[in-house]
Amino acid sequence: MVKVAIIEYGVGNLRSISNGLTKVNAEIILTHEKKEMDASDALVLPGVGAFKGAIDKLMPISGIILDQIRLGKPLLGICLGLQLLFTTSTEGGIYKGLDVYKGKVIKLPGTVKVPHMGWNTLDFAKPENPLLNGIEDGSYVYFVHSFYGEVENKDDIITNTNYGVIFPSILANRQVFSTQFHPEKSGETGLKMLGNFIEYVKK
Repeated sequence: MVKVAIIEYGVGNLRSISNGLTKVNAEIILTHEKKEMDASDALVLPGVGAFKGAIDKLMPISGIILDQIRLGKPLLGICLGLQLLFTTSTEGGIYKGLDVYKGKVIKLPGTVKVPHMGWNTLDFAKPENPLLNGIEDGSYVYFVHSFYGEVENKDDIITNTNYGVIFPSILANRQVFSTQFHPEKSGETGLKMLGNFIEYVKK
């Protein structure tokens, strides 16, 4: 069984993502300890709320996370977890992120209702990505966010979504995957995607 360390750093309710991963037969541990991350097969970086509050809490263990990534461990960032992986965020100021994805986090345009909350579609940019196995182009997933990542390397974009602006909804850089939406709240499509991540980790 694949052992997944969900990074617990004091931001958000981790029950739903824990339940989702359990449904796809992953063994779950909630932790911020290096030894437990070392012993895991993969990491999940969740997050809800504002960037600054989250990055402030994450920074004491950021070196551990980046070391795990450098060593090749798969990681899945979810929602704010995707944004924390960017170089910088403009939410409430200019703040540094983990710099895994080169680019910046910016606010959704004023022409649409913010936050973007509810179901929207995935438009495939790289359908061959393992996260999309068995997923159909145009599938609906569940979003809750006010900011999005503007990525410099367009090769990192796996899917896009249109909400007043076209933004990347799934990113992947080597073994680091991330979703701007909540797969654990996205029905069968989201569960399939979590299962795909676990299958990728197995291989």
